[in-house]
Amino acid sequence: MKKTRVLIVDDHTLVRDGIRALLALVADIDVVGEATNGREALDRVRELAPDVVLMDLSMPVMSGLEATRRIRKEFPKTRVLALTQYDDTEYVIPVIEAGACGFITKMMAFSELASAIQAASRGESYLSPSAAAALIDDCQQKFGSEGDRDAYQQLTDREREVLKLIAEGHTAREIADMLIVSPKTVEWYKTGLMNKLNIHNKTDLIKYAIRKRVITL
Repeated sequence: MKKTRVLIVDDHTLVRDGIRALLALVADIDVVGEATNGREALDRVRELAPDVVLMDLSMPVMSGLEATRRIRKEFPKTRVLALTQYDDTEYVIPVIEAGACGFITKMMAFSELASAIQAASRGESYLSPSAAAALIDDCQQKFGSEGDRDAYQQLTDREREVLKLIAEGHTAREIADMLIVSPKTVEWYKTGLMNKLNIHNKTDLIKYAIRKRVITL
């Protein structure tokens, strides 16, 4: 059984020790290292090549937000899950835009933490209920409920299907396999629907899908 390699990044020793002890109980997860700040996290990712990084946001030397941004740029195959005590829009939106695949809080149940890591390792996104609520609230504030109604109606059935699968966190290859088309065709559909919706990045595409109830969290 292939185990998901996890790096824990937090400046509190007790937090790191607690998470490591709990994850040791999960058969398909292997904690391969720890870091106490964002700069150390970059060094550990470079050294250990983890599948998933559990990233605290508020740390000395380099914040988790900046570390997330750099990891996603330098090591695109490594997935980052933000793990923090904060769950409001001020923290959720920036870290998702920085490239994190999920946002979970330290108040969550251990089973949810394990599920989040497993989802991330499969290439999926994961948001705690409070983070999802914050993201939805941000979407509703940024976009009017009427302005894009006609744009969505312009999408073909296949474009709507691709929108849903992208928002669920599937890669172009996975979508291609599901729809029995080539990855290049998937990218063609993606470009077409983004042009119709006047959306230019994946984060805003996911926000749009949430607001339109194409997916639920």
